Amino acid sequence: MNVENLRRAAHSAKNYDALLDMIGDATVVCLGEASHGTHEFYRERANITKRLIDEKGFNAVAVEADWPDAFRVNRYVRGTGDDQDATDALAGFKTRFPTWMWRNADVLDFVGWLRSYNDAREESQRAGFYGIDLYSLFSSIEAVIGYLEQVDPAAAKRARERYSCFDHFGQEAQNYGYAAAFGAAESCEEEVVKQLTELTRQPAGSEELFDAEQNARLVANAEEYYRSMFGGRVSSWNLRDRHMAETVEALVSFLGRNGGPAKVVIWAHNSHLGDARFTEMGEQGELNVGQLMRERYGERAVLIGFSTYTGTVTAADDWDSPAQRKRVRPGLRGSYEEVLHEVSTTPYYLLFRGHGAASEELAEPRLQRAIGVIYRPDTERQSHYFHARVARQFDAIIHFDETRAVEPLERGGHWRSEEPPETYPSGI
Repeated sequence: MNVENLRRAAHSAKNYDALLDMIGDATVVCLGEASHGTHEFYRERANITKRLIDEKGFNAVAVEADWPDAFRVNRYVRGTGDDQDATDALAGFKTRFPTWMWRNADVLDFVGWLRSYNDAREESQRAGFYGIDLYSLFSSIEAVIGYLEQVDPAAAKRARERYSCFDHFGQEAQNYGYAAAFGAAESCEEEVVKQLTELTRQPAGSEELFDAEQNARLVANAEEYYRSMFGGRVSSWNLRDRHMAETVEALVSFLGRNGGPAKVVIWAHNSHLGDARFTEMGEQGELNVGQLMRERYGERAVLIGFSTYTGTVTAADDWDSPAQRKRVRPGLRGSYEEVLHEVSTTPYYLLFRGHGAASEELAEPRLQRAIGVIYRPDTERQSHYFHARVARQFDAIIHFDETRAVEPLERGGHWRSEEPPETYPSGI
């Protein structure tokens, strides 16, 4: 590998003109992140998205979040909700782990910007904010019934009867999945499919109906997902990413229903948005949103990854544990993180699509780091690295050599406002 070739190919991250030129007239732009808790990733995704909305007519931001919580934000930014400010609009993300993933200072700033942008434009020119994940089974059930109670009480009664299949499990979707998977309870599959079918038979129309349809689709897919959780990681991962891709395609269809523009920016982790066929994940049978977008939209799908070498990150020790400000170890020797660090410590990006030098230099398999909502530096190689071919996985990658933790709106005692010293916590 020739680092000088990469240095000559690098573009300063102070100017995204070359990146926007490569994006061209794309329908879908995927903006990843190498962690769920890095300020620079959130900030720069927002900066790029602002340009895509303002200069290229993108009219939807689809994020790795639950549909009902994100749709509350959508109502706010489009001026149709009851929330008075952006902080209130993000309140749906307040109760479910990881709260910092969407309730953080960078998302707050972007939501405020999007509301101001939309306020200055006609309704048809406004951009929305949507969730593509599927963890909100019970919230989505409530949303479907709530919509039907307003427009068709008899249909609401039928929906309530169908969804009563879940009543024995309270709000614990995993308990339902376990019981259904091992024959301790009847599957709700038939009932949720009936409800989805009934809703989607109605003529396409208002955003309220679209919201209800998406919630019903989420319930159907989440029911299958929770059953699959006990049958192996590959099956449940694939179901989740297929749902995300289906939601994006539904957005494109809805937004373009009257012949207008339908362009979507996706915010999710690199592991969801980099084409799985060029990673260790794909070799194990996993697919992802990035792969599905390329298969569906071809050259009109652009996949952009993010990378860091070291710094701090907001993450937890375990699921449902408090958010902490953790130090990110320098990239492992031979990893893409180390290679990108050697190219430059100043923020920059490399274009792979249509740019031979960078693409050829970074086509070979190397280790790549992925930090989710949990970060375990003591087992980093096993917990956070996998092999990938980054120049095939993405159409471009943006590298910030030293990054800092995203700031949660609620900072618990475990999240320190000041960076811990290099020797913390061992003192060595």
